Amino acid sequence: MTLADTVSHLSPERWAEANRLLIRKALAEFSHERLLTPEPTEGADRYVVRSDDGLTRYRFTARRLRLDHWQVNPASLTRHRDGTELPLNAQQFFIEMKDSLGLSDAILPVYLEEISSTLSGTCFKLTKPDVSAAELAASGSFQDIETGMTEGHPCFVANNGRLGFGIHEYLSYAPETASPVRLVWLAATRERAAFTAGVGLDYESFLRDELGRDTLDRFDTILRDKGLDPADYLLIPVHPWQWWNKLSVTFAAEVAQQHLVCLGEGDDEYLAQQSIRTFFNTTSPSKRYVKTALSVINMGFMRGLSAAYMEATPAINDWLSHLIENDEVLKGTGLTIIRERAAVGYRHLEYEAATDRYSPYRKMLAALWRESPVPSLAEGERLATMASLLHVDRAGRSFAGALIARSGLTPAQWLKPYLTAYLTPLLHSFYAYDLVFMPHGENVILVLDERGVVTRAIFKDIAEEIAVMDTDAVLPPKVDRIRADVPDDMKLLSIFTDVFDCFFRFLAANLVEDGVLDESTFWGAVAECVRDYQRSTPQLADKFAQFDMFAPSFALSALNRLQLRNNEQMVDLADPSGALQLVGDLENPIA
Repeated sequence: MTLADTVSHLSPERWAEANRLLIRKALAEFSHERLLTPEPTEGADRYVVRSDDGLTRYRFTARRLRLDHWQVNPASLTRHRDGTELPLNAQQFFIEMKDSLGLSDAILPVYLEEISSTLSGTCFKLTKPDVSAAELAASGSFQDIETGMTEGHPCFVANNGRLGFGIHEYLSYAPETASPVRLVWLAATRERAAFTAGVGLDYESFLRDELGRDTLDRFDTILRDKGLDPADYLLIPVHPWQWWNKLSVTFAAEVAQQHLVCLGEGDDEYLAQQSIRTFFNTTSPSKRYVKTALSVINMGFMRGLSAAYMEATPAINDWLSHLIENDEVLKGTGLTIIRERAAVGYRHLEYEAATDRYSPYRKMLAALWRESPVPSLAEGERLATMASLLHVDRAGRSFAGALIARSGLTPAQWLKPYLTAYLTPLLHSFYAYDLVFMPHGENVILVLDERGVVTRAIFKDIAEEIAVMDTDAVLPPKVDRIRADVPDDMKLLSIFTDVFDCFFRFLAANLVEDGVLDESTFWGAVAECVRDYQRSTPQLADKFAQFDMFAPSFALSALNRLQLRNNEQMVDLADPSGALQLVGDLENPIA
């Protein structure tokens, strides 16, 4: 590949299309978060948004849907100043709206860099073969669907920033490029590293399963040739970017003193998942995922992994797995988790002495292994990331709509088993155990039957994302860190914000836009799922009354406002609920 080839996706036509799509999303989401106020203008569903100085106008058509969702038609979007139509330019859009969006002088240029990276990623996706939603629904494999997504997080406008990736690294490691990756392996002295595993696992047999005897022997030989004893070291898988850009430089002292020894690449090939730092083993799909530390800024956080957090990870997963297995309601929905079975982390003592526990310097070298969902599949079942339900092809047809069409069911009939598989476990976990997940599309895997109907859900990303919102809950000592002190009036936002506003809002809009159903059908199915669950668990009636799923309204938690305020650390991890930006209320669509 020549230097010019690395940017061949950046053509004028694709850049113009990417800018149009991003400004469309910005107008929609910033209007939803009440940062921008579209004014009705002449013609049906016509609106205008003015720049801070009032001189630039963005004109567009949009449908207003429930949850104050703006379904903006990208083809209708035009930009005007002094009576002249101007080309759409996303970076100029943010400069023109800087004050309205609350972008500080310090954040603005870095946010523009994230926007540039997001636009570049869209241009690359526009070079890929045009696979229709119907084709993906009919024959897309788990990884075809994973790498075929054209959008990131549905709420965040700057959702593919990946600050730190150069273009060659983007082409090597971004999930949409579907480039095979071999992980780098380091030997880390046991004096500074720790390995923990779930019940029934030990280090030696675990690594033998993951790497194979030949690879382990090769790594042992490298250590012995340096006069080192393999028994003194633990093996850690590392993202190649992390080795080249961070560890080989930032951890140079550790390498020089042989606290860390680079052993080279492993033999298995992996594909990056939507979360960019998690890898699926394509050489042996039944083997575990590997999640690695990656010190790039993406969507409001540095994507490191804490060595300290890793120590309790397997125990938290075992605790949750046991809870699910012993709860008849959760078992009845088919819910499973893919457990984070083992974890390893390295402590750099000098950086620890110089920082607090939330510092990215403490999150540069750790990894975990998560079960693969592949061995759990029955004959005729296949997998799809739940994020794919929001995927729309270039003709505007939704993947969810294509699954419904393929199933032969009515939209309401198709939604019922999906909602039972996904929403019912979230409701029961909340009401029975004060337990909440981070159940966005990338954290849920759906199991589909041959017709494209959801049969069950698999939750993942457990230890870093779940919380128990009962300060008096009895938890094992190793699990206690998931306890969170959340005010009662904010607890149900774990459903209203994370599920209704950040996922169902978009799923409903896509299906309405695709002509598959009307809003009443969608939200009626959601309401019926909630009622079915409440009828099946009358012993929780007091909790249903205290935390009312049918309340008239709920607080609007504005996610982009967090990123616009601080794109490197959106939320204080010590007080996640305290960091929320609440902006008025939304009418509850199932009230």
